[in-house]
Amino acid sequence: MTDEAKSSEAKISEATKTSEVKTSEPQAGPEVSVVGPDVSVVGPDDGETIVMGTTRMRVLEDGSHTGHRLGMAESVLAPHTDGPPQHRHAQHDEGFYIISGTVRFTVGDKGYDATAGTLVMVPPGAPHTFANLTDQPAVMLSTFTPDLYVQYFRDLQRMTADGTPLTPQAAIHTMSRYATEPATDFA
Repeated sequence: MTDEAKSSEAKISEATKTSEVKTSEPQAGPEVSVVGPDVSVVGPDDGETIVMGTTRMRVLEDGSHTGHRLGMAESVLAPHTDGPPQHRHAQHDEGFYIISGTVRFTVGDKGYDATAGTLVMVPPGAPHTFANLTDQPAVMLSTFTPDLYVQYFRDLQRMTADGTPLTPQAAIHTMSRYATEPATDFA
């Protein structure tokens, strides 16, 4: 090993000895390990859980570790779960990576059945919705760039926590607070 390589290895070893591992809890309370100032690790049983009807969402990143540039969630859609009304986001991209099952995406007047391994990216302004029309659960990973829409899901859960069903009018009103509107031309 060269002297330069030994010196680099010694510096890395020393940095590892002196670095601290800290645990922090973002605003919503998910268990997140933070390594140094920049890296967060969310374990398989960690993250904030949001339940909206037959959909269970686990927030993996609410934006508090990314300067609000990115939010990320894992969603489990029960069989025969209708999605939201077709809508458009004005200020954020939304991505969906299907982990298991099949999710029907409707984009304008076109339908797409997305199976495991499929990525659907929705830019601002594109009308879209999704649903699980099958007899099996579907799991997808969603991204929100920026993280704007994570709070929307928290608001929906809070609105229905007492068992009150979510009305279309209430959902539309809540969407409007997050630069989102119904795609009425495809309703």
